[in-house]
Amino acid sequence: MNLRKKTIDDVPLRGKRVIIRADFNVPLDESLQITDDTRIRSTLPTINRVVDEGAKVILCSHLGRPKGTFDPKYSLAPVAKRLGRLLGKEVVFAPDCIGPAVDKLVAKMQPGDVLLLENLRFHPGEEKNDETFSKALASLGDVFINDAFGAAHRAHASTVGITKFIKDAAAGALLKKEIEYLEGAVENPVRPFVAILGGAKVSGKIGVIENLGKRVDKVIIGGGMAFTFLKAKGLEIGNSLVEKDMLDFARGVEDHALSRGVKFYLPVDCVVAASREPGAETKILPVQEIPKGWYGLDIGPASVKLFSEALQDAKTILWNGPMGMFEVDAFARGTLSIAHSIANAYALTIVGGGETALAVHRAGESDNISFISTGGGAALELLEGKQLPGLAALPDRAA
Repeated sequence: MNLRKKTIDDVPLRGKRVIIRADFNVPLDESLQITDDTRIRSTLPTINRVVDEGAKVILCSHLGRPKGTFDPKYSLAPVAKRLGRLLGKEVVFAPDCIGPAVDKLVAKMQPGDVLLLENLRFHPGEEKNDETFSKALASLGDVFINDAFGAAHRAHASTVGITKFIKDAAAGALLKKEIEYLEGAVENPVRPFVAILGGAKVSGKIGVIENLGKRVDKVIIGGGMAFTFLKAKGLEIGNSLVEKDMLDFARGVEDHALSRGVKFYLPVDCVVAASREPGAETKILPVQEIPKGWYGLDIGPASVKLFSEALQDAKTILWNGPMGMFEVDAFARGTLSIAHSIANAYALTIVGGGETALAVHRAGESDNISFISTGGGAALELLEGKQLPGLAALPDRAA
């Protein structure tokens, strides 16, 4: 871990007002019911720790993109309800995140009380990292704990600005765990280290491919981005997704990997369809035989077998990005099969957040993965070797 940063273990909490920046950006359905509360559950260790210390817990988070104005469909009210159930105690819900009404609620708090503030992004000052807004937020607490890995790659008021006004700041248990796993895997992996990269576009993963390419023993490429690599080899890929301006990059990545003795795997067969509509005619074909006008939308069974065999001796596996258009059942088999293979591997298994976490969840394998990241964008930036502003803003430990 970036143990240079102070963590929740390094700051006195007893009797203090502790502001915890959480990531409660959870998916809601039409009737504003929470469809997946993983992010809420993953913050519980930090919240319970602060409650146990007899401190006052003031939670803040964003939800969705309300663009700096009040919008009831982005209210954190459903989160307050669910959190209360998970903690088994009352969670008071504030009508705003700064202002006189909030000050009053904070003043009334007793040790062990939990208060959740309304959506930070109802104020334009949050995303602008505005000094006045940061100061108003900071005035509510004595200690600041950042536990929002999913927002750590954003330089916002609640992740960066607030640290100017609260000197007692530290990383929470979840943030610490995320950094330990993701940085640890990249900096010091137990080998063989295999990276499985999928998703639609090569361009979205350039930094990850370049950073991991120097560190892994094997690279497995699937998803839409595989077709750019196949096209770069001169294969006909029909109407499959391709980034023409990435062909040279793709060629270079493979050549570079091979010159360093890194094993490089691409799909050998794929599921093709006459159109992208559910219910369209599909075939399974070797990648050399994709018909003109057809779309490659998933890896085929031979690729699943090849990739699974490549994972047999792995000791560290990092997976980011689905193997195909897995939101459509007809094209989900490749992604779900790879999820099973990773879950069955005798290795430290790490899954990047976002769609990949959803795929593991759908495969019913969440409990069999060593670590599932809660942050999509933040995980990618960390795997690219970038500094996360929300982490950089926290004070270092005394040497």
